[in-house]
Order: sequence, then structure tokens, then C-alpha cells
Amino acid sequence: MIAASIIAASVVAAMAVAQKSVYVSRQAFHTTQAGFLLEEGAEAVRVVRDNGWNNISSLTAGTVYYPTFSGGIWTLSTTASSIGIFSRTVGVDAVNRDSTTKHIVTSGGTLDSGTKLVTVTVSWLEGGATVSKTLQFYIIDIFS
Repeated sequence: MIAASIIAASVVAAMAVAQKSVYVSRQAFHTTQAGFLLEEGAEAVRVVRDNGWNNISSLTAGTVYYPTFSGGIWTLSTTASSIGIFSRTVGVDAVNRDSTTKHIVTSGGTLDSGTKLVTVTVSWLEGGATVSKTLQFYIIDIFS
């Protein structure tokens, strides 16, 4: 009886460890995928910029955009889309610069129409909770 109890407890513990291991492995896999999707989203924004600065400068701050690859080109659309379990969005904000030092400032300064702050976000459901990863970078008009 004691031996059976010890064996049963060992089997239950091993199953709990295996289950947790699978969950952690799945989390790591999804986090890695999200990292790749973030980088791809950043590259998509750069390609959109390379096709014409107006493609970036005409975007509205506070609007959610979705990178879409269709017909061999990247575009930023307001139509929601997903990649499997992942949702990827892009936001664009204005950038201000100090008029003396030309450094980017968070308040005051002068609007720099040739620079935008881009935020790419990838989110997905994991264990009943939404997980998000974000990548922010500045993009500039390199053609003017």
C-alpha cells in the first residue's frame, strides 16, 4: 500500500513537471515567433518608406495599421489581419526636436516632418492572458 502510494505520487509529480515543461516550451516558441514577426514588421515599415516617404508621412498618429504583403509589396492597411495566433500592429507618431541642439524631445520643440516614431506590436493569447511584445524605432526620410 505504501509502495503504491509512493509510485502514484511520483507518477503524478512527473506528469505535472512534464505538463509545465510543455507549457514553458510553448511560451518560449511563441515568444521567438513574436520576435521574428516584430522584426518583419519593422522591415515592412522600412520597405513602405523606401517606396515613398509620403507612404509614411501621410499616416495618422493614433491610428492602428496592419502590415500586409500582397502582390509582392508591403502596405500598411487599417483592415485588421492576423498571422495564425498573432496580431501585429503598427503605430506612427510625430517627432519633435529641440530647435537648438536638434535632439529629439518628448515635449516642446519643433515638429520634425522628416522623422516618425514607429511602434510595432505583436500580441497573442497565452494561457488565457494576452501577451504583447513591442519594438519602437525612429524612421526618417532618407530621400529628401
